[in-house]
Amino acid sequence: MMKHFRDEDKLVKEITRHFLPGKQGELRLGIGDDAALWRCQPGFETILTSDWFLEGSHFLVEKHPPDSVGWKCLARAASDIAAMGGTPRCFLLNLALPDEATGKWLESFLKGLRRAAKSLDCVLAGGDTTRGRRILISVSVIGEIREGQEVLRSTAQPGDLLYVSGILGEAERGLRLLRKQRGTVNRKNPAMRKHLYPEPRVELGRWLAERKLATAMMDLSDGLSTDLARLCKASKVGAVIDAGRLPVISGVAADFAGQLAIHGGDDYELLFAVSPGKAALIPASYRELRLTRIGEITRSRGVRILGKAGKSKPLPAGGWDPFR
Repeated sequence: MMKHFRDEDKLVKEITRHFLPGKQGELRLGIGDDAALWRCQPGFETILTSDWFLEGSHFLVEKHPPDSVGWKCLARAASDIAAMGGTPRCFLLNLALPDEATGKWLESFLKGLRRAAKSLDCVLAGGDTTRGRRILISVSVIGEIREGQEVLRSTAQPGDLLYVSGILGEAERGLRLLRKQRGTVNRKNPAMRKHLYPEPRVELGRWLAERKLATAMMDLSDGLSTDLARLCKASKVGAVIDAGRLPVISGVAADFAGQLAIHGGDDYELLFAVSPGKAALIPASYRELRLTRIGEITRSRGVRILGKAGKSKPLPAGGWDPFR
């Protein structure tokens, strides 16, 4: 029977057991001291990001497998590094756990987290643990990028063409299926897997940054309608997208698929702008990941969407908002 940890030192030891020894890279000092020491490579800049992952808001204990919670809490934070064209290197894990989550749940959670860390080649550098009435997870990721290659969300220009990676709306579809499902989770369902085990587009982001193909970029965590508005606001521009061009899921009604693609969150695909002169350099797919042109950056502010009749109308931000 899996034991529960009611001693913080033993809990930290259990977490450490899952991650050490391992490749340390530029991490000079990791778990075991008051803080970690990390050295950035010469000629590179450091990227820092942090993300909450909260029971009841971001995952449901009674529905989400613990290993998917472990995978996703790191993957979604690493997606912010990918959105700047960088590479995640190490991370800090902060955990608040009730007693009942320090046994079997924790074991499975750490296995999923370890798989994500291995997939991303991202080392656990430390963190903090405490007791809580609900599971609260905070992940901070340190990444790096060669000086001058970073891609921001604030540098889109009028006339730039807009692209997205992958299929939009899959994760939201997966969440809806998960809420309805009883019993064992069908991890082979593409939509379910996209929701439970998202893959941050690190290689694509790095490829776009290294070749200076993207003028601006961000990840789609809260839905296209919400995140595109943020990119436009940061760049002081507007945008128009073509509903007919959106890469939507199949097997559901077209209108429903379109709404999922526009407003559904949790996809962690990349949204990026490309100057017209470099559009020919963007392939239809990158390492089997679909790349789709969906619209254009405009000088006039606001986000608009083209419908079937070719008429545009304002697109309100209808994605995820924790305060809504």
